[in-house]
Amino acid sequence: MFEGPVQDLIDEFSRLPGVGPKSAQRIAFHLLQVEDDDIERLMAALGAVKGGVAFCRICCNISRDAVCRICADGGRDRATICVVEEPKDIQVIERTGEYNGRYHVLGGALDPLNGVGPKNLTIATLLQRIGGVLPDRELADSTAEEPLFDTAPEITEVILATDPNTEGEATASYLSRLLKDFPGLTVSRLASGMPLGGDLEFVDELTLSRALAGRLTL
Repeated sequence: MFEGPVQDLIDEFSRLPGVGPKSAQRIAFHLLQVEDDDIERLMAALGAVKGGVAFCRICCNISRDAVCRICADGGRDRATICVVEEPKDIQVIERTGEYNGRYHVLGGALDPLNGVGPKNLTIATLLQRIGGVLPDRELADSTAEEPLFDTAPEITEVILATDPNTEGEATASYLSRLLKDFPGLTVSRLASGMPLGGDLEFVDELTLSRALAGRLTL
């Protein structure tokens, strides 16, 4: 145990996901040795993240502008939506080079034990993007009366790319039930090759590429 601000800094770093006590200690002592300009840039970046993060009005991904670069890209397939839990999952899929459609970020997964239900996710916005209809009454008051996008292209496929764990599977099952009655819509799930009980963030590109290529229709 160290005294004063150093120990306080170590304690704060230790609270971050994936950062253990030893890693927190190394980061803290590294910061003691860097220049003041580096500390100021770090503080500015932290402040910007807290107060300046925006979300795409179409797909709910983290964005610098009202519409993210992926939704604004006219070269991408507008008829396909890949549904992920978190913005970080988009980067994993993009690295495979196997997918050229758009995305939708749920903002998490269904987890009733921790109070996360359909209204806590962007499921209603997803349904608006597909057909403007909310078949589930409990979602009706969890989205804007008017769509957040200017024009809704015809969606022909929704790929459910939630994490292959209990919460992710429950979310995929719930979404597949909601989407099964949309006419002309194919609902698919990432195929085998992804380890059960894991997180999409930690799946390697080759495994995820094969899963995308061999996705199954639900």
